[in-house]
Parts: sequence; structure tokens; C-alpha cells
Amino acid sequence: MNLFTSPETLPFGVAVALIVAIALLEGLGMLVALSPSNVIDDLLPHAVPESGLDRVLGWLHLGRVPALVLLLLFLLGYALFGYALQKVAFNLLGGFIPGWIAGLLAVPPGLATVRGLGSLVAHIIPRDETSAVSEQSLVGRSGVISGGQARRGLAAQARVRDAFGRTHYLMVEPDLDDEVFEEGAQILIVRKAGAFYRCIANPHPNLI
Repeated sequence: MNLFTSPETLPFGVAVALIVAIALLEGLGMLVALSPSNVIDDLLPHAVPESGLDRVLGWLHLGRVPALVLLLLFLLGYALFGYALQKVAFNLLGGFIPGWIAGLLAVPPGLATVRGLGSLVAHIIPRDETSAVSEQSLVGRSGVISGGQARRGLAAQARVRDAFGRTHYLMVEPDLDDEVFEEGAQILIVRKAGAFYRCIANPHPNLI
């Protein structure tokens, strides 16, 4: 019996399919300057500090790592452990464990993957500042276009440092309709407009 086509491994096949679908959606989102990961993070409720829910979410690194990345880590750990479990069961017992039992047994390893790899990812990926006060404090800061080409209607990623020297990665558009900023261009953030920041060419590039 084939491990990947057996009904007993269906939950893990679904997990792999979700990984592929999420990766495709995120890639498509980058093309239209709309990250599904950021949308999901904005929709998630904020836990009350020092509450039980806050401690659980903190244990899973939610808030430090985008929710979509954590979901991918869970699905990865879930699928890998599930397939491995069914492979061992088949070798020892001559058949697979019922799919619903294997699916439940794979949940703790999936969460452990989130906990273990989430800490590593949190130290690798750039962290965006999300509070309203911090967002406004970035207005007037200089930066560099770090990914893509910024023009009106098509945002690009920019790297900006705040007053404390921390790096922020923002989605920016030119403030003037006819301006285009290529990757590496030095810019100045002039205002926040909806989900994006507006920028102009940095008139004092030596300040960056």
C-alpha cells in the first residue's frame, strides 16, 4: 500500500497541499504588494497581557513571527511526523494506524515544531513595527528601497531605521505620481497613507 495515497495518510496529504497553496498565495501577494501574512496578522485578536492566552501565544511566538509562517511550521511538523508515524506503524504492524488517530497524535509534534523553529525564525526575519505610535514615528526617517520597484500604485519594500537604530521593513509608494524608485534608491518617508507609507527622494542622502 502506498504511503502517500493511502486513506490513512490523508490528513498529512492535506497538510502538504495547504503548504503549497499558502506558498503560492504568498508569492502572488508579493506581486500585488499585498501580503496574506500581514492581512492575517492584522485580523488576529490581541490577547490581554499576562493572561493565559497571552502566555500560550507567546510560547508559540505569535506576535514575534508572522502567523502564516507559524502555520507553515505547524503543517510541516504535522505532515513529517504523521508520515513517519504511519511508515513505522506499517513496518511494525503490517498496516497503517487509522487516519483520525494518527492525525491527533501528530498535533503535539506540529506544535513542538512551531515552538522549536519559531524561535529560530524570529531571530532571522525582519520585524515590522505595528503600533500606531511607532508607525507615525517613522515619518521623517530616511531609508533605502530594499526589494522591488516603487511607483504609484505598486509598493516596494524599504528598509528604514528608527530613532533607536532598529531596522523596520515597510511597504512604500512614491508621494509624487511621476516618481519611480528602483532598488537601492535612497528615500525619505513623508507620510502614512493607509497600509503603505509615502516617500520622496532623500534630499540629504548623507543622513542615511
